[in-house]
Amino acid sequence: MTVIKLDNIDEFRKVLRDYKVSDEAKQLLASMNVVALSGVAGGGRNTVINYLVEHYNYHFVVSDTTRPPKLRDGKMEVDGVNYFFRKEKDILDDIKKGAFLEAEVIHNQQVSGTSIRELQRAKDSNQIPIMEMEFGGIENLHNAKPDAHIIGLLPPSYEVWIKRFRGREEITDQEFYNRLQTAQQVLSRMLSNHYFTLVVNDKVEDCAEMIRQFVEHDEYSEELRDKCRAIAEDMLDKVNAELTRLESRSVA
Repeated sequence: MTVIKLDNIDEFRKVLRDYKVSDEAKQLLASMNVVALSGVAGGGRNTVINYLVEHYNYHFVVSDTTRPPKLRDGKMEVDGVNYFFRKEKDILDDIKKGAFLEAEVIHNQQVSGTSIRELQRAKDSNQIPIMEMEFGGIENLHNAKPDAHIIGLLPPSYEVWIKRFRGREEITDQEFYNRLQTAQQVLSRMLSNHYFTLVVNDKVEDCAEMIRQFVEHDEYSEELRDKCRAIAEDMLDKVNAELTRLESRSVA
């Protein structure tokens, strides 16, 4: 197996430590709607994004990466569809110019991020850019564009969430514990950061419509907010309880 490595990892870490987007990028961001979905694994982010892109005026933002394409589900990843597979030096040069919305070193072996180029493509086509982001990217997006629409996507309940991801694959107790730990962090951050708008993904059509009403018409009722927050709090309580149970069995 070929080991992927970064030739310029120290330089990447240095430029990303206090990274700020360029003034030109800030002007672009200020001129458009931007939507980012975050949430627990298995919450259906990709399904919701694909639905919005297919049925409405949304543009899926494809990330840039330094790593080569991989074989996924028997198919080789496609440049410009799964990622833009770029040379390390080219991505580093763009980061130095402030031409990324966000970027990060992943597993100490690759850099991936959201290029401003992709947001410009969305604007040129009069579409709303929508992307999937983890918490680090979300923070960068919020700092660069405080009025970005940041969606915290939730399954309808803890029980449905467990059924969804256990139904996709067999996992060990240790893997289950690791996912619960990650979910604990994600849910805590979504509940404690004011810029998250929580939306429940029960039926993809209904979820997409809730996101559209919020993004395109700024409609998000207090009743909906309280309902979604209650689901997130209940999920967090049950995740914490399950983590405690597993720790008592010395799974961790």
